[in-house]
Parts: sequence; C-alpha cells; structure tokens
Amino acid sequence: MRSAHNMGDMTEIPDRDSLQSGPSALRLLIGAHLRRLREAADVTREAAAYAIRGSRSKISRLEAGRTSFKPRDVSDLLDLYGVRDRAERDSLLALVAQANAPSWWHEYRDVVPDWFEPYLGLEQDAALIRTYGVQHVPALLQTEDYAREVITRNHGGEPDARIARLLTVRLRRRRALDPPVPRRLWAVLDEGALRRRVGDEDIMRAQLEHLARMAELPNVTLQVFPFAHGSALGGVGPVTLLRFAQEELPDVVYLEHLTGAQYLNKESEVRHYRHLLNELGVHAPPPAETPAILHGMIQRL
Repeated sequence: MRSAHNMGDMTEIPDRDSLQSGPSALRLLIGAHLRRLREAADVTREAAAYAIRGSRSKISRLEAGRTSFKPRDVSDLLDLYGVRDRAERDSLLALVAQANAPSWWHEYRDVVPDWFEPYLGLEQDAALIRTYGVQHVPALLQTEDYAREVITRNHGGEPDARIARLLTVRLRRRRALDPPVPRRLWAVLDEGALRRRVGDEDIMRAQLEHLARMAELPNVTLQVFPFAHGSALGGVGPVTLLRFAQEELPDVVYLEHLTGAQYLNKESEVRHYRHLLNELGVHAPPPAETPAILHGMIQRL
C-alpha cells in the first residue's frame, strides 16, 4: 500500500494490483514512455512531429497523455527512436489499442466538451481524488436534485433533453466511489459552498443529509473549512488533484474555467496545489467533526 504525500493514514490508496489501468491512465503511461524513448534517442519534438506528419503541440499532447494514439503514429515514432525489438513494439502497440477503447461517456459526446473528456478518464482511473469545493458541493457528492439545479443554472435556456443527458453523466461519475474497488475521495468544502442555496430548502436539506452519510464511508474523508477561519487559503477557486495507483504516474491537478480547463502534471506546478490541499486539511476541523457540523447546518435551515 502506498501512502499519499503528507496525507497520513486516511489517504492511503488501494494496492496497485486491485486497480486496473483505465484508458486515461494507459495514455499517461504510453505518453511518458514515448517521451523517455524520444529523450534517450536525443530527438527533438519538432523532429518527432515531422515523422508523424504532425505539429510540435501534437507531440506534447501525446507525451502528456491528453489525446488518443494512432497505431501508425506510434509505430513511426518507435522507428524514429530506434526501437527494433519486436516484443517491445508489440507490447506498446497492444497498450495503444487498449487505451483507444471507447469509454462509457463516448455516447454522451454531444454534451461533454472536448476539454472535459480527459478529466472524466482521469477521474475514473484515479486511486485517490482530492478536491476543494468553493462554489458548490463537488460533483461526486451531489444528490440528483442538487445536481439538476446546478446544471440547469449553469446551462440556462438549454433544452430539457440536453439537461437530462448532462445530469446522467454527472450521476454516472458517482460510481467511482462504489464497490468493488471504490476510489478514495478527500474533499474539503468551503462553508460557503454549503450555505449557498441551491434549489429549495428540501433540496438543501437532502444534500446536507447525503453529505453526512457520505462522511461515514471508509473511503470518503470530508472536511468543512468554516467562515470562522477567515478567507480561503490561497484565494483560489475549485481545485482537484488526482493520484494514481501506478507509482510511475505523476499527480494531475485539474483546474476548471468557464470555457475550458487546465491539466497540470509537472511536479514544479503540482506541489503548490498539493501544499494548498494539505494546508486546508490541517486548518479545517478534523473529519470526525464533520457529521456534527453538517447536522448543525441542517437544524438551522
């Protein structure tokens, strides 16, 4: 069992053998392997891009695991990097075929933006999901009614059928926390996210009661960052950090914006957000106090 950086026992992640590598994790592994081969062969990104009839940015996306791989492109890159061993080539190309397999959200591509697709894969493949919710309750912890209200508010004026499909995607994502191999979730919620009214009183009460139940699960760590502690640390918006069971994969930080998202996996960038999440966890009341905090909010509704 591998423990997360500076997180203690409550963020211990499952044994690597119990978590299968999904398509997104495989793309990260393949991309990292291709980058190592390119650097070992002393080939520039420009030269690699020319070999596959692409651009330097395409090589960057491939090596970062943010796009699918064409078998022909991978084969041409292996030629360029001097990889002649048939077994090594066949093994990598087999992983490419596995990584290119359609995921469950493929049938919802009409409502899932291109910039969000990589996150769905990373969330599904992660062993540990750490998140800081500022505006709303994080998606994995939302009730159906609460989620419908948030989606409707963010997509005002769109047809009911589209809202329904977006809701289906959000509810499907919650399965990441279900057996047989539930992902670990550590969420710190700003008190403002719990005080902000979404829907009517019944929806808010049901949402808070749901959070209290989720806080009791062994794979969920939930903390509330209270108003009494002053402004939120770092002054940042929602942050999600994803950690994978495979030790060779870096942590990924996901930052969502109004019309897009950033994916950070360089340690020089990730460590600042890891430190922020650690600080939030230290300064918020301990997880054992969360149910009482939530029940107090329910009583004051």
